[in-house]
Amino acid sequence: MPSVPLDGEPVPADGSLPAGAAAGAGTRPFGVYVHVPFCATRCGYCDFNTYTAAELRSRDGGHTATREDYADRAVAEIRLARRVLGSAEIPVSTVFFGGGTPTLLPPEDLGRILAAVGTEFGLEPGAEVTTEANPETVDPGVLARLREQGFTRVSFGMQSAAQHVLAVLDRAHTPGRPQQCAQWAREAGFDHVNLDLIYGTPGETDADWKESLRAAVEAGVDHVSAYSLIVEDGTRLAARVRRGELTEPDEDVLADRYTMADDALTAAGLHPYEVSNWARGDEARSRHNRLYWTGGDWWGIGPGAHSHVGGTRWWNVKHPAAYAARLAEDRSPGHAREVLGEADRRFERIMLELRLAEGCPLDLLDERGRGDAERAVEEGLLEAGAHAEGRAVLTRRGRLLADAVVRRLA
Repeated sequence: MPSVPLDGEPVPADGSLPAGAAAGAGTRPFGVYVHVPFCATRCGYCDFNTYTAAELRSRDGGHTATREDYADRAVAEIRLARRVLGSAEIPVSTVFFGGGTPTLLPPEDLGRILAAVGTEFGLEPGAEVTTEANPETVDPGVLARLREQGFTRVSFGMQSAAQHVLAVLDRAHTPGRPQQCAQWAREAGFDHVNLDLIYGTPGETDADWKESLRAAVEAGVDHVSAYSLIVEDGTRLAARVRRGELTEPDEDVLADRYTMADDALTAAGLHPYEVSNWARGDEARSRHNRLYWTGGDWWGIGPGAHSHVGGTRWWNVKHPAAYAARLAEDRSPGHAREVLGEADRRFERIMLELRLAEGCPLDLLDERGRGDAERAVEEGLLEAGAHAEGRAVLTRRGRLLADAVVRRLA
C-alpha cells in the first residue's frame, strides 16, 4: 500500500481501537498482511521499509531484530490483534507476505506465522495465501516446502528480461531465473503464479520491454503486474538521476510502454482487472489486493506495516529493533493512526474503485463529479456504455491518465 505520513495521533499502548471501529469486524472481508523487512541487498529504486543485516542493530544497544527470531515477533503481534479485535468471528480470507524478501526466512518460519493466523482467527475455506519471492532465494525444494506450509500463490519479482536493465535497478537475479521459478512453482502445486514487471528504467528500449513481455507470457503464468518506474526521493536511483548519470523516465515513453503491455498481455489471454494488473480469468485475480481496493479490513503485521479496520488506519514503528522492543514489553507496535472522515472515505473509494475494471458507481460522485464524468466520457476517458449503466469505468486512454481522472471526479 502507499506510504502515509507519520503524523497521526498516538496508538494506545494496548493497541485498542476507537469506539465503534471494530463493530463491524467479521461482516467485511478481512485480510492479514505480513511484512518481512529483510533484504540481502537494497535495490537502487526501492524506498520500502527494508533492512540489510548491517542495518538491524538497535541504535540504543537494546533489542536487536534478526531473521531467526522474526517469526516469534510476528506471532506475538497476531495474538495482540486477536485481543484488540475481541471475540467476534473474523475469518481471514487472504494472507499476503510481502517485503523485503519473505523468502529469506525458512518456509517453516513463514508457515508458523501463517499457522498463528489460523489459530487466532481461522482461515476461510479456500483462503488465498501469497508470498512474494526473490528469484534467487528459491529453488524447487523451497517452493515445495512453501506449498506444504499452506501457500497457494507466489509472486516473483522479475522486473525485466534485459540484463542491463536489471543492473540499473540493482537486481541480483539473472535473466531467465524468474521464468524457471514460475515453472518450479507450478510443479510444486501452486494454484496461481504472478510475475512483477517494471517499465521505463533508464536505458530500457522498446525492444527490451517487448522481450520482457514475451518472456513473461511464455513463462505460462496466470497473472502479471506491470508498474512504471517511479524515481523515489532518498533512493540510490534518485541520487544517480540527480547527478545526471541517468535520465528520469519520460512520460510519453511510459505511456507507450503501458500500451505495449496491454496489447501483448491481452493478446495472450491476460486481461486487465486493475490499471496495473492482468489476470487469466477471475480466479487468477489477486484477492488480497482486491480487498484493499474495495474497502475491506486488514491487519498489517511487522515493522512499518499499515492496517485498516472500520475506517481507522494505523501504521507500526518502522525499525525492526523498535518493533521487537514494543512486543517484548507486551505493547502495541503501532506508531500512529488516523480516523478517516466520511469525505476521506468517499475519496478513497473513488480513487481505488475507479482503477478496477468494473469502475465505481456514479452515485458515489457529487454533482460536480457527475458533470465531470459526463465530460470525461466525451473526451474518451470513461466508457460510454458503462456510464449509461450508472458506472464510471476507465477506457484504456483513461487508464493512462487515471490519477488525473480521479482528481476530476473526486
